[in-house]
Amino acid sequence: MIVMTEERSASLVSEELALEAARLALTSVGGSTPFPVVVGFVAGTQNRFTIKSGSASGLSGAKIGSFWPNNAAAGLPRHSSTVILLDESTGRVAAVVEAGAGNAYRTAAADAVAVEILARRDARILAVLGTGNQARYEARAVARVRPIDEILIAGRNRAAAEALAARVHVETGVRARAAGVEEACGEADIIATVTTAREPLFDAEWIRPGTHVSAMGADGPGKQELPSGLYASARLFCDVIDQSRSIGEFQHAPHGVAITTLGDVLNGVGVGRTGDEEITVFDSSGFALQDLTLADALISRADNERTRT
Repeated sequence: MIVMTEERSASLVSEELALEAARLALTSVGGSTPFPVVVGFVAGTQNRFTIKSGSASGLSGAKIGSFWPNNAAAGLPRHSSTVILLDESTGRVAAVVEAGAGNAYRTAAADAVAVEILARRDARILAVLGTGNQARYEARAVARVRPIDEILIAGRNRAAAEALAARVHVETGVRARAAGVEEACGEADIIATVTTAREPLFDAEWIRPGTHVSAMGADGPGKQELPSGLYASARLFCDVIDQSRSIGEFQHAPHGVAITTLGDVLNGVGVGRTGDEEITVFDSSGFALQDLTLADALISRADNERTRT
């Protein structure tokens, strides 16, 4: 059995590896079987975890994502992610891959793929709504696939937004600054929402025609980042429709509204953006095949490094 620690996977993961793994997972999702997401809580605490499992393309297994908010006091990450790959011939565990950092890359990579194929070709201003750890990965991933001129960071805490903008500028080389939410939405060509919100972050009227929005935060019942009014003027895309409807952003979308998977667009059987005035929305609730594909890619990279040495 292969065991890969968090330290080892963090040394192996890269934006390029995560992006290729995300593309592979999204184009393979039509032939995969994602199973219902389990949301667990530790009694008497704020600690919680989710289990996402699935099977496709020779990969079967599960990802356990945990959130232990008091870890910060001990100098430990609050989020962790562990992927378990099964040997499909025996059902035994083939690999255990700790991938907390990898999970951040993997989430941002799905956003980058969506921006790559759905945002206007002349999109140059990115707004990130949220100032948590994931926000910087989103900014970096989008700046990698599009020639972004400016990144606007908006959040409830102005000081946190300014600090994140400074860090994003150093990491991407792109001009970045803090902004109010309404200002950011009004100026942006691309918006990424990266929060744990349970109510809309902005008004639908703040979004200009032609904007692309990637909703990255909703991954459980009741979570919501986008205003319901946005759906009347937008075309909707997601990773897995049933999951998006149950725990993702589109649990708040009207029944009967058309939703296209990003995988169908990538595979040429679905239609992406059709005009520069169109508003496009991508909801990423995250699905197991992304995690299994990333873990497999990390194991392959480790094997290649050993072969070279």
